[in-house]
Amino acid sequence: MSYPQFDRRQLKVQPLRSRRNKLCIERDHVKPDAAPEGLSPEACAVVEETAQRVVQSRRAGRPVILAFGAHTIKNGLAPVLIRLMEKGWVTHLATNGAGIIHDWEFSYLGESGEDVRANVHEGTFGIWEETGRYLNLALIAGAWGGMGYGESVGCMIEREGLAVPALRELEAAVQEGLRKPGAEDRAAAAMDWLGMIRALDLKPGMMAIPHPWKRFSVQAAAYRLRIPFTGHPMIGHDIIYNHPVNHGAAIGRTALRDFLAYARSVQELDGGVYLSVGSAVMSPMIFEKALSMAQNLHLQAGRRIENHFIAVVDLAESSWDWTAKGEPPMDNPAYYLRYCKTFSRMGGTMRYASADNRDFLLALLQKLQRQTPS
Repeated sequence: MSYPQFDRRQLKVQPLRSRRNKLCIERDHVKPDAAPEGLSPEACAVVEETAQRVVQSRRAGRPVILAFGAHTIKNGLAPVLIRLMEKGWVTHLATNGAGIIHDWEFSYLGESGEDVRANVHEGTFGIWEETGRYLNLALIAGAWGGMGYGESVGCMIEREGLAVPALRELEAAVQEGLRKPGAEDRAAAAMDWLGMIRALDLKPGMMAIPHPWKRFSVQAAAYRLRIPFTGHPMIGHDIIYNHPVNHGAAIGRTALRDFLAYARSVQELDGGVYLSVGSAVMSPMIFEKALSMAQNLHLQAGRRIENHFIAVVDLAESSWDWTAKGEPPMDNPAYYLRYCKTFSRMGGTMRYASADNRDFLLALLQKLQRQTPS
């Protein structure tokens, strides 16, 4: 049985530059030398311990994975994240679909953060031409090029455009997929591109897409530095699903590649550090699956991932002592702090800091800058 579906082709899609935004990256970005404010003594202790563990991990050649929610980007922390990458302190970044979008809008428009309440009322929320068109095309191009979700967008930003292949190249890939075992996935990605090129009448060659503020793009910096930046979206959660160009197959191909790249980094986490900053759902959910897969392989080889350090940062207060008491009972409100509960089950050492992500990451960077990774 096939249910009736919404026809996105009927939408009146608005130009992005007509949208009023709350955030301006030139005005709102956080400088790496800005003074952190408002950290409690408990949060300061977590920063200190985290910095020590990051230094130990990097000097031992172990990974430092930073997973974060969209507000880390919305709060203007791109310069801080970029500095952490440039100095070698972070080896993998991961965010959700909204984090990808805000980073892109800042680099393309210099602004982001629409008024959700007002725009839903007006029927315009998320129905923006450039965000929907370019991000979806970037994912289709990335799926064809063998890239992941974050890398696809980072490539478009850094190169300030998309390479549109010739139809004959795509048609040849489709034919190869019919003849050659193992070539089916590339053939399917070629079909996706082929259909979109025909539907939009795109011309082969470089499609120029200027990104005047790309210096503020974490994705572009990661692409340039060859550091994994993985995107972990959920279908229907992000505004790019509103646009008629949106193509689920391309999202699936690129997002799965990113999950597996993320899991590969987690596979090396013994002796490493995992930072989960402002991500109530995405980070704990993908981590527990990736760690289970990684543990499976380690146990087959007679080893175990157990010497890892997890720092969890969010605004919610938590008086529960996760280290001494373990998991709280179900009648305690702390049990429903999903990120703390999940990460407390993941072995290693976990610390929780109630802090603004700006203050925590600034304080961590500034402590690390007094050290050298190796």
